[in-house]
Amino acid sequence: MNLRDFIDQRPMSAYQWLVVGLCGLLNALDGYDVLSMAFTGSAVSQEFGLTGSELGVLLSAGLVGMAVGSLVIGPLADRYGRRPLLIVSLIINGVGMGLSSMVSSHWELAAYRVLTGIGVGGILACTAVIASEYANNKRRGIAISVFTAGYGVGATLGGLGAAQLIPMFGWRSVFLVGAICTVVVLGLVIALLPESVDYLATGRHPRSAQIAASVARKLGIDDAPALPTVTQSTQKQSPGGVLSTRYRSQSLLLWASWFVVMFGFYFANTWTPALLVESGMTQQQGILGGIMLTVGGTFGALLYGTLTSRWSEKAVLIVFVILQSAALVLFITTTSVPAVAFSAGVVVGMLVNGCIAGMYTLSPMTYEPALRATGVGWGIGVGRVGAILAPLTVGALLDRGWSPVLLYVAVAAVGLLASVAVSRLRVGQAARLSGK
Repeated sequence: MNLRDFIDQRPMSAYQWLVVGLCGLLNALDGYDVLSMAFTGSAVSQEFGLTGSELGVLLSAGLVGMAVGSLVIGPLADRYGRRPLLIVSLIINGVGMGLSSMVSSHWELAAYRVLTGIGVGGILACTAVIASEYANNKRRGIAISVFTAGYGVGATLGGLGAAQLIPMFGWRSVFLVGAICTVVVLGLVIALLPESVDYLATGRHPRSAQIAASVARKLGIDDAPALPTVTQSTQKQSPGGVLSTRYRSQSLLLWASWFVVMFGFYFANTWTPALLVESGMTQQQGILGGIMLTVGGTFGALLYGTLTSRWSEKAVLIVFVILQSAALVLFITTTSVPAVAFSAGVVVGMLVNGCIAGMYTLSPMTYEPALRATGVGWGIGVGRVGAILAPLTVGALLDRGWSPVLLYVAVAAVGLLASVAVSRLRVGQAARLSGK
Protein backbone atom coordinates (compact mmCIF):
# COMPACT_ATOMS: atom_id res chain seq x y z
CA MET A 1 0.00 0.00 0.00
CA ASN A 2 1.10 3.57 -0.59
CA LEU A 3 0.89 6.25 2.10
CA ARG A 4 -2.53 7.41 0.93
CA ASP A 5 -3.90 3.87 1.28
CA PHE A 6 -2.42 3.55 4.78
CA ILE A 7 -4.18 6.73 5.88
CA ASP A 8 -7.47 5.75 4.27
CA GLN A 9 -7.64 2.18 5.58
CA ARG A 10 -5.88 2.10 8.95
CA PRO A 11 -7.59 3.19 12.19
CA MET A 12 -7.08 6.85 13.08
CA SER A 13 -3.87 7.39 15.06
CA ALA A 14 -3.33 9.93 17.82
CA TYR A 15 -1.26 12.00 15.40
CA GLN A 16 -4.09 12.13 12.87
CA TRP A 17 -6.52 13.33 15.53
CA LEU A 18 -3.93 15.93 16.56
CA VAL A 19 -3.90 17.25 12.99
CA VAL A 20 -7.70 17.32 12.88
CA GLY A 21 -7.88 19.04 16.27
CA LEU A 22 -5.36 21.67 15.20
CA CYS A 23 -7.45 22.33 12.09
CA GLY A 24 -10.47 22.76 14.38
CA LEU A 25 -8.50 25.27 16.43
CA LEU A 26 -7.72 27.18 13.24
CA ASN A 27 -11.42 27.21 12.35
CA ALA A 28 -12.11 28.68 15.79
CA LEU A 29 -10.25 31.78 14.62
CA ASP A 30 -13.05 32.25 12.08
CA GLY A 31 -15.67 32.10 14.82
CA TYR A 32 -13.72 34.51 17.02
CA ASP A 33 -13.19 36.90 14.12
CA VAL A 34 -16.86 37.08 13.13
CA LEU A 35 -18.08 37.56 16.70
CA SER A 36 -15.34 40.08 17.55
CA MET A 37 -16.84 42.62 15.14
CA ALA A 38 -20.41 41.79 16.13
CA PHE A 39 -19.74 42.31 19.85
CA THR A 40 -17.62 45.44 19.41
CA GLY A 41 -20.07 47.00 16.94
CA SER A 42 -21.91 49.13 19.50
CA ALA A 43 -18.72 50.44 21.11
CA VAL A 44 -17.17 51.18 17.72
CA SER A 45 -20.32 52.99 16.59
CA GLN A 46 -20.33 55.10 19.74
CA GLU A 47 -16.67 56.12 19.42
CA PHE A 48 -16.81 57.01 15.73
CA GLY A 49 -20.43 58.20 15.60
CA LEU A 50 -21.44 55.67 12.92
CA THR A 51 -24.76 55.38 11.15
CA GLY A 52 -26.43 52.01 10.73
CA SER A 53 -25.20 51.80 7.14
CA GLU A 54 -21.61 52.54 8.16
CA LEU A 55 -21.74 49.85 10.82
CA GLY A 56 -23.14 47.49 8.21
CA VAL A 57 -20.08 48.11 6.06
CA LEU A 58 -17.84 47.11 8.96
CA LEU A 59 -19.85 43.96 9.61
CA SER A 60 -19.66 42.96 5.94
CA ALA A 61 -16.00 43.90 5.39
CA GLY A 62 -14.66 40.76 7.03
CA LEU A 63 -16.95 38.54 4.95
CA VAL A 64 -15.80 40.26 1.77
CA GLY A 65 -12.19 39.60 2.76
CA MET A 66 -12.97 35.94 3.51
CA ALA A 67 -14.45 35.50 0.04
CA VAL A 68 -11.38 37.07 -1.57
CA GLY A 69 -8.99 35.01 0.57
CA SER A 70 -10.67 31.72 -0.29
CA LEU A 71 -10.78 32.51 -4.01
CA VAL A 72 -7.18 33.71 -4.25
CA ILE A 73 -5.26 31.65 -1.70
CA GLY A 74 -6.92 28.32 -2.54
CA PRO A 75 -5.31 28.11 -6.00
CA LEU A 76 -1.96 29.25 -4.59
CA ALA A 77 -2.11 26.44 -2.02
CA ASP A 78 -2.48 23.89 -4.83
CA ARG A 79 0.59 25.33 -6.54
CA TYR A 80 2.90 26.02 -3.59
CA GLY A 81 1.55 23.75 -0.84
CA ARG A 82 -1.21 23.85 1.76
CA ARG A 83 1.13 24.32 4.73
CA PRO A 84 3.14 27.35 3.52
CA LEU A 85 0.00 29.16 2.31
CA LEU A 86 -1.67 28.40 5.63
CA ILE A 87 1.26 30.02 7.43
CA VAL A 88 1.02 33.06 5.13
CA SER A 89 -2.72 33.25 5.80
CA LEU A 90 -2.16 33.18 9.56
CA ILE A 91 0.36 36.00 9.28
CA ILE A 92 -2.14 38.07 7.25
CA ASN A 93 -4.86 37.33 9.80
CA GLY A 94 -2.66 38.27 12.75
CA VAL A 95 -1.49 41.51 11.13
CA GLY A 96 -5.08 42.45 10.29
CA MET A 97 -6.28 41.82 13.84
CA GLY A 98 -3.33 43.70 15.33
CA LEU A 99 -3.81 46.74 13.08
CA SER A 100 -7.55 46.71 13.84
CA SER A 101 -6.69 47.43 17.47
CA MET A 102 -4.85 50.64 16.53
CA VAL A 103 -7.22 52.43 14.14
CA SER A 104 -8.22 56.08 14.33
CA SER A 105 -11.22 55.92 11.97
CA HIS A 106 -13.88 53.46 10.92
CA TRP A 107 -12.53 53.47 7.35
CA GLU A 108 -9.19 52.20 8.62
CA LEU A 109 -11.02 49.54 10.59
CA ALA A 110 -12.98 48.50 7.48
CA ALA A 111 -9.74 48.13 5.50
CA TYR A 112 -8.12 46.02 8.20
CA ARG A 113 -11.28 43.92 8.53
CA VAL A 114 -10.94 43.08 4.84
CA LEU A 115 -7.28 42.19 5.40
CA THR A 116 -8.18 39.98 8.36
CA GLY A 117 -10.89 38.31 6.32
CA ILE A 118 -8.42 37.50 3.53
CA GLY A 119 -6.31 35.64 6.07
CA VAL A 120 -9.30 33.76 7.49
CA GLY A 121 -10.46 32.79 3.99
CA GLY A 122 -7.05 31.33 3.21
CA ILE A 123 -6.96 29.49 6.53
CA LEU A 124 -10.30 27.83 5.84
CA ALA A 125 -9.38 26.81 2.29
CA CYS A 126 -6.18 25.10 3.49
CA THR A 127 -7.36 23.53 6.75
CA ALA A 128 -10.52 21.97 5.31
CA VAL A 129 -8.33 20.10 2.81
CA ILE A 130 -5.69 19.05 5.35
CA ALA A 131 -8.29 17.77 7.83
CA SER A 132 -9.97 15.74 5.09
CA GLU A 133 -6.74 14.28 3.77
CA TYR A 134 -5.43 13.16 7.17
CA ALA A 135 -8.68 11.40 8.12
CA ASN A 136 -9.32 7.79 7.15
CA ASN A 137 -12.30 6.70 5.07
CA LYS A 138 -14.40 5.61 8.05
CA ARG A 139 -13.87 8.70 10.20
CA ARG A 140 -13.62 11.41 7.55
CA GLY A 141 -17.11 12.73 8.28
CA ILE A 142 -16.55 12.99 12.03
CA ALA A 143 -13.08 14.49 11.48
CA ILE A 144 -14.50 17.29 9.32
CA SER A 145 -17.26 17.75 11.89
CA VAL A 146 -14.66 18.28 14.61
CA PHE A 147 -13.01 20.81 12.33
CA THR A 148 -16.33 22.56 11.69
CA ALA A 149 -17.29 22.56 15.36
CA GLY A 150 -14.28 24.75 16.03
CA TYR A 151 -16.26 27.70 14.63
CA GLY A 152 -18.83 27.44 17.41
CA VAL A 153 -16.15 27.13 20.07
CA GLY A 154 -14.33 30.20 18.79
CA ALA A 155 -17.56 32.18 18.48
CA THR A 156 -18.66 31.28 22.00
CA LEU A 157 -15.30 32.04 23.61
CA GLY A 158 -15.00 35.21 21.53
CA GLY A 159 -18.39 36.43 22.69
CA LEU A 160 -17.69 35.63 26.33
CA GLY A 161 -14.25 37.20 26.12
CA ALA A 162 -15.53 40.35 24.45
CA ALA A 163 -18.16 40.79 27.16
CA GLN A 164 -15.36 40.84 29.75
CA LEU A 165 -12.72 42.75 27.81
CA ILE A 166 -14.74 45.69 26.47
CA PRO A 167 -15.85 47.12 29.87
CA MET A 168 -12.35 46.75 31.30
CA PHE A 169 -10.00 47.62 28.42
CA GLY A 170 -12.16 48.95 25.58
CA TRP A 171 -13.16 47.41 22.24
CA ARG A 172 -9.64 47.50 20.80
CA SER A 173 -8.54 44.86 23.31
CA VAL A 174 -10.81 42.30 21.60
CA PHE A 175 -8.84 42.59 18.36
CA LEU A 176 -5.51 42.67 20.21
CA VAL A 177 -6.33 39.41 21.99
CA GLY A 178 -7.31 37.93 18.62
CA ALA A 179 -3.92 38.90 17.22
CA ILE A 180 -2.13 37.31 20.18
CA CYS A 181 -4.16 34.10 19.79
CA THR A 182 -3.26 34.02 16.09
CA VAL A 183 0.46 34.27 16.90
CA VAL A 184 0.15 31.37 19.37
CA VAL A 185 -1.68 29.23 16.81
CA LEU A 186 0.91 30.16 14.17
CA GLY A 187 3.61 28.71 16.41
CA LEU A 188 1.61 25.49 16.83
CA VAL A 189 1.13 25.17 13.07
CA ILE A 190 4.84 25.65 12.36
CA ALA A 191 5.75 23.08 15.01
CA LEU A 192 3.06 20.43 14.50
CA LEU A 193 1.09 20.65 11.27
CA PRO A 194 2.43 18.54 8.36
CA GLU A 195 2.12 19.13 4.64
CA SER A 196 -0.72 17.43 2.79
CA VAL A 197 0.20 13.92 1.62
CA ASP A 198 -1.82 14.34 -1.55
CA TYR A 199 -0.02 17.60 -2.32
CA LEU A 200 3.33 15.86 -1.84
CA ALA A 201 2.18 13.22 -4.35
CA THR A 202 1.86 15.86 -7.07
CA GLY A 203 5.67 16.21 -7.06
CA ARG A 204 5.57 19.99 -6.69
CA HIS A 205 7.58 19.95 -3.46
CA PRO A 206 11.36 19.44 -3.87
CA ARG A 207 11.57 17.25 -0.75
CA SER A 208 8.35 15.26 -1.16
CA ALA A 209 9.89 11.87 -0.37
CA GLN A 210 11.69 13.02 2.79
CA ILE A 211 8.63 14.80 4.16
CA ALA A 212 6.42 11.81 3.37
CA ALA A 213 8.84 9.52 5.26
CA SER A 214 8.67 11.84 8.28
CA VAL A 215 4.85 11.84 8.15
CA ALA A 216 4.85 8.02 7.94
CA ARG A 217 6.96 7.78 11.10
CA LYS A 218 4.58 10.09 12.97
CA LEU A 219 1.70 7.89 11.83
CA GLY A 220 3.44 4.87 13.36
CA ILE A 221 4.38 3.26 10.03
CA ASP A 222 7.79 1.61 10.37
CA ASP A 223 8.68 1.10 6.72
CA ALA A 224 8.10 4.32 4.81
CA PRO A 225 5.57 3.52 2.07
CA ALA A 226 5.69 5.14 -1.34
CA LEU A 227 3.69 8.21 -2.17
CA PRO A 228 0.52 7.60 -4.17
CA THR A 229 0.83 7.68 -7.94
CA VAL A 230 -0.49 10.75 -9.74
CA THR A 231 -0.75 10.86 -13.51
CA GLN A 232 1.34 13.33 -15.47
CA SER A 233 -1.76 15.12 -16.78
CA THR A 234 -2.82 15.81 -13.22
CA GLN A 235 0.55 17.24 -12.31
CA LYS A 236 0.39 19.72 -15.17
CA GLN A 237 -3.24 20.69 -14.73
CA SER A 238 -3.69 24.39 -13.97
CA PRO A 239 -5.81 25.76 -11.11
CA GLY A 240 -8.32 26.87 -13.75
CA GLY A 241 -9.13 23.19 -14.13
CA VAL A 242 -12.05 23.54 -11.71
CA LEU A 243 -13.95 24.86 -14.74
CA SER A 244 -12.44 22.42 -17.22
CA THR A 245 -14.72 20.08 -19.14
CA ARG A 246 -14.09 17.37 -16.55
CA TYR A 247 -15.07 19.47 -13.52
CA ARG A 248 -17.26 22.30 -14.81
CA SER A 249 -20.65 20.82 -13.98
CA GLN A 250 -19.44 19.51 -10.62
CA SER A 251 -17.92 22.88 -9.69
CA LEU A 252 -21.11 24.74 -10.58
CA LEU A 253 -23.20 22.32 -8.54
CA LEU A 254 -20.80 22.64 -5.61
CA TRP A 255 -20.83 26.44 -5.80
CA ALA A 256 -24.64 26.51 -5.93
CA SER A 257 -24.76 24.26 -2.86
CA TRP A 258 -22.25 26.40 -0.96
CA PHE A 259 -24.11 29.61 -1.87
CA VAL A 260 -27.50 28.33 -0.71
CA VAL A 261 -26.19 26.65 2.46
CA MET A 262 -24.19 29.73 3.50
CA PHE A 263 -27.15 32.00 2.69
CA GLY A 264 -29.37 29.95 4.99
CA PHE A 265 -26.72 29.77 7.72
CA TYR A 266 -26.15 33.53 7.88
CA PHE A 267 -29.86 34.28 7.49
CA ALA A 268 -30.62 32.14 10.54
CA ASN A 269 -27.71 33.38 12.63
CA THR A 270 -27.92 37.12 11.89
CA TRP A 271 -31.64 37.82 11.55
CA THR A 272 -33.33 35.43 13.98
CA PRO A 273 -33.41 37.68 17.09
CA ALA A 274 -34.80 40.67 15.16
CA LEU A 275 -37.36 38.62 13.23
CA LEU A 276 -38.60 36.91 16.39
CA VAL A 277 -39.25 40.32 17.92
CA GLU A 278 -40.99 41.33 14.69
CA SER A 279 -43.16 38.22 15.08
CA GLY A 280 -44.37 39.32 18.51
CA MET A 281 -41.76 38.05 20.96
CA THR A 282 -40.08 40.28 23.50
CA GLN A 283 -36.53 41.53 23.05
CA GLN A 284 -35.29 39.04 25.64
CA GLN A 285 -37.11 36.18 23.93
CA GLY A 286 -35.61 37.21 20.60
CA ILE A 287 -32.10 37.08 22.05
CA LEU A 288 -32.87 33.72 23.67
CA GLY A 289 -34.04 32.39 20.32
CA GLY A 290 -30.73 33.38 18.77
CA ILE A 291 -28.87 31.67 21.60
CA MET A 292 -30.87 28.48 21.00
CA LEU A 293 -29.52 28.39 17.44
CA THR A 294 -25.97 28.72 18.75
CA VAL A 295 -26.52 25.98 21.33
CA GLY A 296 -27.87 23.64 18.68
CA GLY A 297 -25.04 24.52 16.32
CA THR A 298 -22.45 23.30 18.81
CA PHE A 299 -23.76 19.77 18.43
CA GLY A 300 -25.01 19.85 14.83
CA ALA A 301 -21.64 19.39 13.16
CA LEU A 302 -20.74 16.50 15.48
CA LEU A 303 -24.12 14.87 14.84
CA TYR A 304 -23.48 15.03 11.10
CA GLY A 305 -20.11 13.38 11.51
CA THR A 306 -21.50 10.65 13.75
CA LEU A 307 -24.19 9.77 11.22
CA THR A 308 -21.63 9.53 8.40
CA SER A 309 -20.06 6.59 10.23
CA ARG A 310 -23.14 4.59 9.18
CA TRP A 311 -24.38 6.32 6.03
CA SER A 312 -22.67 8.14 3.16
CA GLU A 313 -21.64 11.76 3.64
CA LYS A 314 -23.70 12.80 0.64
CA ALA A 315 -26.90 11.07 1.78
CA VAL A 316 -26.67 12.52 5.29
CA LEU A 317 -26.16 16.03 3.89
CA ILE A 318 -29.22 15.75 1.64
CA VAL A 319 -31.34 14.71 4.63
CA PHE A 320 -29.95 17.58 6.73
CA VAL A 321 -30.79 20.13 4.00
CA ILE A 322 -34.37 18.88 3.68
CA LEU A 323 -34.93 18.76 7.44
CA GLN A 324 -33.39 22.23 7.79
CA SER A 325 -36.07 23.69 5.51
CA ALA A 326 -38.82 21.98 7.49
CA ALA A 327 -37.33 23.15 10.80
CA LEU A 328 -37.12 26.78 9.63
CA VAL A 329 -40.86 26.77 8.85
CA LEU A 330 -41.72 25.09 12.16
CA PHE A 331 -39.54 27.58 14.03
CA ILE A 332 -41.15 30.75 12.73
CA THR A 333 -44.74 29.44 12.77
CA THR A 334 -44.63 28.48 16.46
CA THR A 335 -43.53 31.79 17.95
CA SER A 336 -46.84 32.03 19.80
CA VAL A 337 -45.69 29.01 21.82
CA PRO A 338 -42.16 30.00 22.93
CA ALA A 339 -41.26 26.58 24.35
CA VAL A 340 -41.94 24.91 21.00
CA ALA A 341 -40.23 27.69 19.06
CA PHE A 342 -37.09 27.55 21.18
CA SER A 343 -36.93 23.76 20.85
CA ALA A 344 -37.28 24.13 17.10
CA GLY A 345 -34.54 26.77 17.25
CA VAL A 346 -32.13 24.25 18.73
CA VAL A 347 -32.96 21.88 15.88
CA VAL A 348 -32.48 24.65 13.30
CA GLY A 349 -29.07 25.45 14.77
CA MET A 350 -28.07 21.79 14.66
CA LEU A 351 -29.16 21.37 11.06
CA VAL A 352 -27.68 24.57 9.59
CA ASN A 353 -24.33 23.83 11.21
CA GLY A 354 -24.55 20.20 10.13
CA CYS A 355 -25.04 21.39 6.55
CA ILE A 356 -21.87 23.47 6.78
CA ALA A 357 -20.00 20.41 8.06
CA GLY A 358 -21.39 18.43 5.15
CA MET A 359 -20.19 20.95 2.60
CA TYR A 360 -16.70 20.96 4.12
CA THR A 361 -16.74 17.16 3.94
CA LEU A 362 -17.92 16.78 0.34
CA SER A 363 -15.88 19.61 -1.20
CA PRO A 364 -12.41 17.99 -0.91
CA MET A 365 -13.89 14.68 -2.12
CA THR A 366 -15.02 16.30 -5.38
CA TYR A 367 -11.55 17.14 -6.74
CA GLU A 368 -8.25 15.44 -7.39
CA PRO A 369 -5.21 16.44 -5.28
CA ALA A 370 -3.76 19.00 -7.71
CA LEU A 371 -7.01 20.99 -7.68
CA ARG A 372 -8.35 20.27 -4.22
CA ALA A 373 -7.47 23.50 -2.41
CA THR A 374 -8.58 25.49 -5.46
CA GLY A 375 -11.92 23.68 -5.55
CA VAL A 376 -12.50 24.01 -1.82
CA GLY A 377 -11.35 27.64 -1.78
CA TRP A 378 -13.65 28.64 -4.63
CA GLY A 379 -16.55 26.79 -3.06
CA ILE A 380 -16.05 28.60 0.25
CA GLY A 381 -15.56 31.90 -1.60
CA VAL A 382 -18.85 31.58 -3.49
CA GLY A 383 -20.49 30.55 -0.23
CA ARG A 384 -19.24 33.76 1.39
CA VAL A 385 -20.99 35.72 -1.34
CA GLY A 386 -24.19 34.07 -0.14
CA ALA A 387 -23.26 35.00 3.42
CA ILE A 388 -22.78 38.64 2.41
CA LEU A 389 -26.05 38.79 0.46
CA ALA A 390 -28.19 37.10 3.13
CA PRO A 391 -28.50 40.03 5.59
CA LEU A 392 -28.71 42.58 2.76
CA THR A 393 -31.46 40.69 0.94
CA VAL A 394 -33.52 40.10 4.06
CA GLY A 395 -33.25 43.76 5.04
CA ALA A 396 -34.42 44.87 1.60
CA LEU A 397 -37.37 42.46 1.64
CA LEU A 398 -38.38 43.62 5.12
CA ASP A 399 -38.43 47.18 3.81
CA ARG A 400 -40.78 45.98 1.05
CA GLY A 401 -43.23 44.66 3.63
CA TRP A 402 -42.34 40.96 3.76
CA SER A 403 -43.41 39.30 7.03
CA PRO A 404 -41.02 37.13 9.09
CA VAL A 405 -43.08 34.04 8.26
CA LEU A 406 -42.87 34.74 4.53
CA LEU A 407 -39.12 35.31 4.78
CA TYR A 408 -38.49 32.03 6.60
CA VAL A 409 -40.71 30.10 4.18
CA ALA A 410 -38.89 31.65 1.21
CA VAL A 411 -35.46 30.79 2.61
CA ALA A 412 -36.68 27.26 3.38
CA ALA A 413 -37.91 26.84 -0.20
CA VAL A 414 -34.64 28.13 -1.66
CA GLY A 415 -32.76 25.82 0.70
CA LEU A 416 -34.33 22.79 -0.94
CA LEU A 417 -32.43 23.70 -4.11
CA ALA A 418 -29.23 22.75 -2.30
CA SER A 419 -30.55 19.20 -1.83
CA VAL A 420 -31.06 18.94 -5.59
CA ALA A 421 -27.56 20.24 -6.33
CA VAL A 422 -25.92 17.95 -3.75
CA SER A 423 -27.80 14.92 -5.07
CA ARG A 424 -26.17 15.44 -8.47
CA LEU A 425 -22.61 15.80 -7.13
CA ARG A 426 -20.18 12.98 -7.88
CA VAL A 427 -18.03 12.51 -4.80
CA GLY A 428 -16.03 9.69 -3.30
CA GLN A 429 -12.61 8.17 -3.11
CA ALA A 430 -12.32 8.03 -6.90
CA ALA A 431 -11.71 11.75 -6.78
CA ARG A 432 -8.86 11.45 -4.30
CA LEU A 433 -6.26 10.48 -6.88
CA SER A 434 -6.44 10.72 -10.62
CA GLY A 435 -5.37 7.61 -12.44
CA LYS A 436 -7.11 5.31 -9.93
